[in-house]
Amino acid sequence: MAVLSIQSHVVFGYAGNTAAVFPLQRLGREVWAVNTVEFSNHTGYGSYRGRVLGAEIVEDLIMGLEDRRVLPRCEAVLSGYLGDAAVGRVLADAVKRSRAANSKAIYCCDPVMGDVGRGFYVNPDIPDIFKNELVPLADIICPNQFELEALTGFDTSSIGNALKAINLLHEKGPSIVLVTSYKEKDNEINMLASDKTNLYKITTPELPLGNGVAGTGDMTAAVFLSRFLETRDIKKTLELCAASVYGILEESLKGKISNDMPLELKIIDAQGELCSPSRTFEAVKLIV
Repeated sequence: MAVLSIQSHVVFGYAGNTAAVFPLQRLGREVWAVNTVEFSNHTGYGSYRGRVLGAEIVEDLIMGLEDRRVLPRCEAVLSGYLGDAAVGRVLADAVKRSRAANSKAIYCCDPVMGDVGRGFYVNPDIPDIFKNELVPLADIICPNQFELEALTGFDTSSIGNALKAINLLHEKGPSIVLVTSYKEKDNEINMLASDKTNLYKITTPELPLGNGVAGTGDMTAAVFLSRFLETRDIKKTLELCAASVYGILEESLKGKISNDMPLELKIIDAQGELCSPSRTFEAVKLIV
């Protein structure tokens, strides 16, 4: 069985498929990677070369998979950065085609739009594609705190409002909501995971990452999806995912060269953290 991963790609560094494919493979998943953009490096460097590949090439590649009659082997579709709204519509069609070929296939949507402190960094037509077309199709959705607010309109500075926002996303379609980063207290960072019946929070120390590390959300969504396919248990999935992400970020911080250069994920150097995390964190069930 395979994961069809439709998102951006960078030649240097880690973002989009570059941050998602290897973790999925290291965790034992076959991956079919379809790139929505091809950039020399992620946009955090301030300049880059390359281009958005566009909807036509993405659609053509999906049709090629149909021609090979391999879509029945697709157990999950994972999506991230889209590039433009037209790619979002092709993605929605790819999810439907995958489900037609394999009724058990699930869709994990990382609604890449922006982040706390940076605001939106996608085309203005992207948020509506997520809200109106992709979120309702998704089985799993993986927003960060900024994206949770953008999708729901809630101010999530309080945990109560964050839970209301999560429930609103459930009402729109997804059976599982993972908030990949949620800030509640200084020096801590949380992840929240809900399957409508149970809601869990996991807390890790906040590492001094400055403006963050590109690709962290892409990696997190990939690890969460793979672990969920393995366990079908959101508490265990959340604990394994948080431990792996923390371990890789901790190792990445050790490799920091300069405050003037963006920090890159050390996914290859710290690949052992994917399969056997060196730290453990316990997910706490919240009463709702």
